[in-house]
Amino acid sequence: MKNNLLEPGSVCLHVIDVQKSLMSKIDRADSVEQNIELLLQCSKILGMPVLASTQYKKGLGPYVASLAALVADVPQFDKVTFSAAADPATVAHLDSLKPAVTTVILVGVETHICVYQTALDLLGRGLAVRIVVDAVSSRHRLDHDVGLAQMQGAGVSICTTEMLIYELLGRAGTKEFKQILPFIVERDNR
Repeated sequence: MKNNLLEPGSVCLHVIDVQKSLMSKIDRADSVEQNIELLLQCSKILGMPVLASTQYKKGLGPYVASLAALVADVPQFDKVTFSAAADPATVAHLDSLKPAVTTVILVGVETHICVYQTALDLLGRGLAVRIVVDAVSSRHRLDHDVGLAQMQGAGVSICTTEMLIYELLGRAGTKEFKQILPFIVERDNR
């Protein structure tokens, strides 16, 4: 019997719209930013593909500084659609990752708008979707909560940052575990 645990070779991390002007209004923005930072660091260590989206960068500006450096060398797509999976360039990139990538891990903002619409479109394209609940948020907590509930009802899986990291690691004692552990310890000490 096959388990449904994620493995680094079958997933990609998609960071959505963590732009400075948006994040300044987001509930729990600091925590969300720190969790996305940790996931980006872990993705690099685990060799996972990463892509990043911005919402109308000309008007809403760049990513927050702490994350901009971490996504500088990954494919980035600017969109005007709320769903990143409705953007042709993003879709072409995701299609290029198939058949290896079967699950897209979504983080970013806003839970009830861009993350929600992207998740539903990805499901419609036959991909599994995992939302990291402490690495997504909205301006208002109710919108965040309802967005998560709607996505779960549609078949999206949810997890926390730490839950995902340990699931992807699968075991202690590996080279990757030893590289990631200091980041987790640092997170606990914040």
